[in-house]
Amino acid sequence: MKIHEYQAKELFKLYGVKVPSSVLCEKREDIEPILREISFPCVIKAQVHSGARGKAGGVKLAKDYNSAVEIANNILGMELKSTQAGTKKVRKILIEQGIDIDKEIYLSLTFDRANECIALIVSTEGGMDIEAVAKEAPEKIHTELIKEIFHPLETVSKLGFNAEITNKIVDIVNSLYKLAIEKDASLVEINPLVITKQQDVIALDAKINFDDNAIFRHEDILALKDEAEENPFELEAQKSGLNYIKLDGTIGCMVNGAGLAMATMDVIRLAGKDAANFLDVGGGASSEKIEKAFKLLISDENLEAVFINIFGGILRCDFLAEGVKNAIKTLNVQCPVIVRMEGTNKELGSEILNNSGLKFTVVNDLNEAIEVIKKI
Repeated sequence: MKIHEYQAKELFKLYGVKVPSSVLCEKREDIEPILREISFPCVIKAQVHSGARGKAGGVKLAKDYNSAVEIANNILGMELKSTQAGTKKVRKILIEQGIDIDKEIYLSLTFDRANECIALIVSTEGGMDIEAVAKEAPEKIHTELIKEIFHPLETVSKLGFNAEITNKIVDIVNSLYKLAIEKDASLVEINPLVITKQQDVIALDAKINFDDNAIFRHEDILALKDEAEENPFELEAQKSGLNYIKLDGTIGCMVNGAGLAMATMDVIRLAGKDAANFLDVGGGASSEKIEKAFKLLISDENLEAVFINIFGGILRCDFLAEGVKNAIKTLNVQCPVIVRMEGTNKELGSEILNNSGLKFTVVNDLNEAIEVIKKI
C-alpha cells in the first residue's frame, strides 16, 4: 500500500525526522488564504501516487505570492502524466517552505528479497533517479544488508561528510529503521535528504510503501489509504477477494494461483500478445467470485479475448466450468473465451463448456492455446 508524501512526512515527524513546514491544500478557494500566511520562496507539490512528479510538471518553485498563486492553480486539478500508463488527476497539493540547500543525498530502506533482509541504501547523488545512478556511477551507491548486526555509522561514513552531519544522518537512519519495523514498511525513501547551508539535515521528500500482507496489523496506516489514487478495477477486485493487477495488454487472464498467472502471461507473450491483467481467483473460487472476475475482465476497453487457465485441485474443473458458463450468460460476454483446464474432473468440465451452446474454445494444452491466441 502506498501513501502520499504529506502523510509520509507526518510519520517521519512522529519518529523524529525533520521535514519542512508545509500546508496541505485540496480546494482552489483555499490557495490564496494559505499563501498569504507563508514565507517565500515555497515549493508546490502535486500529491499523487506517481514517481517523476517534477519531470511531469507536478513540483515547482514559487519565488513570490503572485507566482505561487498561478502555479498552485495550475497544478491543482491538472492531469499529471504518470510513471504508469496514462495520467492521474491532482486532487491535493502540498505547499511547502523553501529550503536553503547545500547538498542532496539519497537514502532508503527497502526489503531485499534475494537476501531476505532490509537493505540500507545511501548515495551522494540525491535528487536523481537511483536507477540511473546505479547504471552510470555504481561506485556512488553504498548498500548495507541489515541482518543480525546493523552498522549505519560505517555505511553513512562512506558519504564523506564531517562527524556532525554523519551523526545526524545516522540518527535519521535509525529512526526510519524503527518506523519500517514497527509499521511493516516495504520501502522508506528520502530523495533528496538535504543538508542545508545552516548544517541541518532535512527530509525534503518522503515515500513509504507498506506490506499489504501485514496491513491488517495497522489500522492507523490503513486509514491513510486514498482510494481515489487506486486503480478502480484493482479496488473492486480487493473488495471481492480477488487478486487483480491491471496491465497494458489485450488478453484477459483468469487463473488460480500466482505462479500459474505468471506462466500464463508468458504463454500470451509467446503468442505475440500481452496480458491485460493479472487475475488470480484463488483455490476455492465460488460461482459468484468467478462472475465478479469476468465482470472485471470485460470492463477493460482494450480487451480482445479472455484466456482461462486453471489447474483443478481444490477448485474442481466442473465447478469452474459451471461458474464460467453462468457468468458468460449473465454478463453477455461477446469476446472470444479460450479455456484450458487440467486436474480434477477435467473431462466433465470440458463437456459442460462444449455443450453450453456458448462460444468457448476449449484447448488441451498450452501449445494449442498459443496457436489460438495468435489468430485473435
